[in-house]
Parts: sequence; C-alpha cells; structure tokens
Amino acid sequence: MPNPDDPPGITPPEPLPIPVVATVGPRLDEVILLLREYLHLTGAARAIAVVDRDLGEAPALVDCPRLAPIEVTADERTVALPHAIPLDGKPPALPMDLRQLPNVGVAFDANGEVRLTGTIGGLEHMAHGVIALAQALGGRNVAMALFDTDLPDVALSISARRGEPVVVSVGDEELEMPDDWPPPRSGA
Repeated sequence: MPNPDDPPGITPPEPLPIPVVATVGPRLDEVILLLREYLHLTGAARAIAVVDRDLGEAPALVDCPRLAPIEVTADERTVALPHAIPLDGKPPALPMDLRQLPNVGVAFDANGEVRLTGTIGGLEHMAHGVIALAQALGGRNVAMALFDTDLPDVALSISARRGEPVVVSVGDEELEMPDDWPPPRSGA
C-alpha cells in the first residue's frame, strides 16, 4: 500500500523476506536453546538476549517468541529459524528452578499509576528467573523476558544484566524498583 507522504508515482520497495536458516553457529545456537528452554519453563511470551560476540563484532540480538520463528540479528543481517528446529549443542544450565505463574493483573489508577496483582512473590520469582537467564548467558549479556498480563495489549517485561539493577516495565511504563530489588530468594 502506498504511503500518502511519498511523492506521487513512487512506490517504495517491498521489504525483503527474512532468510530462513538451520543454524546461526554453535555459540548462538546454544543461546537459542537456552531461550527456548526458558520460554517452555516459564510460559513467557518472548525471551530476548543481547549477546556479546568476538572482539570488534557488534552484539547479536536473539529474539525468541513463543511458538513463532526465532530471529537473530548480527552484522546488520537478520535471519530466522523455525521455533522447533533441532539444534546441536547444549545450553548453559539455568541456576534456579523456574515455573510458570498465572498472568499478572494490571490496572491503571486515576493518576496513571500502574497497579499489579498476582501470586504473592510472583513478580520477584519472575525477576529472579530473568536474572538467572542473564547469568546463564554469562558476561555482560542482557536478558529480557516479556510476559502476558490480563490486559491483551499490555505486556510485562523484565530485563537484567549481571551486576546491574533489574528493569521492570508494564506496557510503555517503566516501574521504579529499588536498587536492591528483588530481595534475595529464601534458601538461596
């Protein structure tokens, strides 16, 4: 469909399809295996990793949505892998037990403040899970997970990088969490 802002008679080119591949190399294949395992254990809607690569190379972005093709962007090129494609390698172990929790309830009060409801300790468990994912990725890699909420168009996202505070967002709103949040897990 033409864009009304384009000059008359000029049609922008159609975007090129994303090439489908069977592997993105051993290191990134292991990241995919880890993100898929995380998704299946937690029920997250999407798991994303920003992964450092060799010196001089830009980080790779690995986007693993639930039951949809996995996209990997590296060196200004994006490729896709079928979600269930068998891959060689073994993902790093996740350093904690993960479980799926019910969707978080989201409400916005009259002042626009976000209110979350759900399982007691659920948000902390989800945050610890994303921290565990970042630890399994290692280095200064970033892990982010998006979870469904009870509002169809509003996702809860949690991102973590080893040694940095966790970031929690609901839709377009970033929540201010204390620097020492989440509290340490009991028995950890």
